[in-house]
Amino acid sequence: MPHCLRLIAATFIFAVSAVVQANAASLDGLAVEVKNQSEPVLCAEKDNVAVSFANKNVRSFRIEAAHPVYLSAGMRDNFEADWTACDMSADPNYKAPGEPKKLTLYEDTALWIVGYRYPAFWRPSNATVRIGDHVEKGIHLLQVWLRRTDGAEEVLVLYPQDGYWRPRPMTPLNMRNTPYGSSFLVGPIEHDGRPLVKINEVTFDPRTRAFSLTFEKGGSATVKMVKADTNRLALDVSFDKGISGGPFAMLRSMYITEFNNDTARIAVREQGAKGWREDNIMKFDSAHATDIWIGRLTPSQHNTASPDIVFNSFSDGPYPKRPKSEPPPALPITKPQ
Repeated sequence: MPHCLRLIAATFIFAVSAVVQANAASLDGLAVEVKNQSEPVLCAEKDNVAVSFANKNVRSFRIEAAHPVYLSAGMRDNFEADWTACDMSADPNYKAPGEPKKLTLYEDTALWIVGYRYPAFWRPSNATVRIGDHVEKGIHLLQVWLRRTDGAEEVLVLYPQDGYWRPRPMTPLNMRNTPYGSSFLVGPIEHDGRPLVKINEVTFDPRTRAFSLTFEKGGSATVKMVKADTNRLALDVSFDKGISGGPFAMLRSMYITEFNNDTARIAVREQGAKGWREDNIMKFDSAHATDIWIGRLTPSQHNTASPDIVFNSFSDGPYPKRPKSEPPPALPITKPQ
């Protein structure tokens, strides 16, 4: 790319990033019960970190994925899986004949939605995926791709058959790719071998960049992409009603050691507190908090540049309460160059 075009692109992204700042503390948000259900393991490919969030009055909140503080252009970034000390033979697995199938479910000049159907998955595939008039059954993975100056980049995935999401911000201009890391669940969380959310149907609206979910246990939710740039990916989650009897959201991740993890630290702003409480992710127990940050302060040998995740702006209204200083996000989320 010519130097002048790189400069224009960099200026555009910097300007957009400066307009909408991350909400480091929601201040007036509802407090939620934060409970750590993590367990020690030796296998780096198992999600042993589980942090749940519960409050029957919560109807909306925000999730942000942001690059770790140590991210730099010259750092070594490791994407490789680590199967040391892993035995997956006891994991459930549902097999069907055939090869993996890739489907383009939606495409325009700035956005692609790609679906994958696998011959094997850990649970039955009952959820339906709908985008406009396009309806598919048995989709195991949905990918959201956004155009960047030198191609396209994947920023969000959803596994419709068990409700797992993985977010990541767009990669800075001086790097080509950064990995996913932690996952999250939203909706009425159940346990069937592992935590999951059972979804009846997923509908995606390309115009608003919003996913609408209906759950097997009843109720619905909207997960809307409100910001995607080289600083962060921000998602606003809204429920049609509060979720009682269990968590409404959960973070899943991996921790073996301080040098081998997808997340290592947690910080919570407890209700009424004058400061944040910080701890190692495996030592943390519980809290009644309005804001939660889960991430890293130092690089790991596993998914070295994977993002930190923030949960905040918990509200009893249908949309997260935003600071008056934050302008509404502009759509489309990113512009083709």
